[in-house]
Amino acid sequence: MELIIRGRNIEVTEPIEAYARKRIARLERFLPTISQAELELAQENTRSRDQRQIAQLTIRMTPGLLLRAEERHADLLAAIDLVVDKMERRIERFKGRREGRLRPDEAAPSAPPEAASEPAGRIVKVKRFAVTAMTPEEAVEQMELLGHDFFLFYNPETASINLVYRRRDGNYGLIQPELA
Repeated sequence: MELIIRGRNIEVTEPIEAYARKRIARLERFLPTISQAELELAQENTRSRDQRQIAQLTIRMTPGLLLRAEERHADLLAAIDLVVDKMERRIERFKGRREGRLRPDEAAPSAPPEAASEPAGRIVKVKRFAVTAMTPEEAVEQMELLGHDFFLFYNPETASINLVYRRRDGNYGLIQPELA
């Protein structure tokens, strides 16, 4: 597993990097198909002191799947611990769903106690709407007018369906899908 550690508005020192490598290496025993793990450590100036240190972990698996988790805390090492713990739970949930999908004729595997407390999501509504051609800037304006956190639209510049969304920092993100 390749591990990439980056810092944004923060210097990643050797002790922090060694600690992160040790904690993230544990994830490989839960999911051996991990090809790359990327940890982004950041510091933001927020009003709440306990939300300043951010750890975001992205795991890429060999069939092209992604798992992502983010945690915030006052202490950077605690944020790393929390994001690794959250990723462990996501991996367990992912493995349980994948095994259930691969072997529908067999009984579902017993879920760990932590996963049992999380409600299983399901599709409860299907909505259809006409997708309009517009630029990403027009899509952001439309999203704001609707009061939504995301907006799906057709981007004629890329000739594909795109999605704009509001980020936690107040800025916007643009998702341009690619076939894997």
